[in-house]
Amino acid sequence: MNTFIQKLNRLLEITVIVIMAVLVVDVLWQIFSRFILSNPSSFTDELARFLLIWVSLLGGAYMLGKRLHLSIDLLSHKLSEKQSLIVDCFAQIVILLFVVSVLIIGGSRLVFVTLFLEQTSAALNVPLGYVYSVLPISGSIMILYCIHFLIDNVRKIKKLNTSSFSFDKKENL
Repeated sequence: MNTFIQKLNRLLEITVIVIMAVLVVDVLWQIFSRFILSNPSSFTDELARFLLIWVSLLGGAYMLGKRLHLSIDLLSHKLSEKQSLIVDCFAQIVILLFVVSVLIIGGSRLVFVTLFLEQTSAALNVPLGYVYSVLPISGSIMILYCIHFLIDNVRKIKKLNTSSFSFDKKENL
């Protein structure tokens, strides 16, 4: 499972870098066409908005997978290793519930409705369902990470329990 997570991290990293590079080129083109050519491009503003949505959500999933997301670790520093792992399990379950309810269920409904109603963007004429499809995509990736972290934490807790049990057994002899 760790090799799969590493490959997923690498894929997300490359994807976010490419989207960010396209976003930078898009914004630079908008600035160039507006101020140098005095003829602003009609599609760059909308494309920048859509790319920002994708880079934000995929970047958030990447940060979750690398455990670089925003967290308050004041409590975990004062707890034992086992207690800290239990708190992390609780946090992963909360994240999991949020992701399932908002990104998976809500995002899937949004994608379905916009595709069903055939809503398209004004300048690019792209179906908005494709733009919003990043919600369930990033949500699915986040769920994979949360499940991976939960399994890893449970293994560590079991290992701590067995090592403390064997340690207690040796003390009694």
